[in-house]
Amino acid sequence: MKLLLILAVLVIGFVAVMSALKNQTGKGVISFPYQRRPALFSAAERSFLGVLDQATGPTYRVFGKVRIADVAQVKPGLTNSARQAALNKIASKHFDFLICRASDLSIVCAVELNDKSHSSNRAKARDDLVATLCQVIGLPLVTFPAQASYIVNDVQQRILAAISPKGPTLGT
Repeated sequence: MKLLLILAVLVIGFVAVMSALKNQTGKGVISFPYQRRPALFSAAERSFLGVLDQATGPTYRVFGKVRIADVAQVKPGLTNSARQAALNKIASKHFDFLICRASDLSIVCAVELNDKSHSSNRAKARDDLVATLCQVIGLPLVTFPAQASYIVNDVQQRILAAISPKGPTLGT
């Protein structure tokens, strides 16, 4: 009876060790290396989202961190490799914010919030790609420098000028 109990403990221990090893691909790398971020937005983005919500009012809805590939699609007629290369350029990129009409959620404007990290060459190349893409697909892009505070009316006027120079006003 004791031998059977010892054998059962050894089998359970062996299974547990094998299971733990199976979840590792070597040198401490976990096969599914993800964890939840503490928040969707940085403090600066969260603050600016509040300003955008005030500036756009109930006529528009603001969405954050939308993948560029969900907004822009690759034109038909490309070879498979050219299509994949085009998708790869935008696959891991996102807009900081999109402003959409509340009535039908049609996209009217992209908004980028640029902090000091946008001064690196890599970030500049990414910003150039986003600006060119927006120009090509006809999507207004408004960029704002990250700052300690914003004047809602100034943000509102810049967005309004981008989306509809002669159209309705934003906000309430």
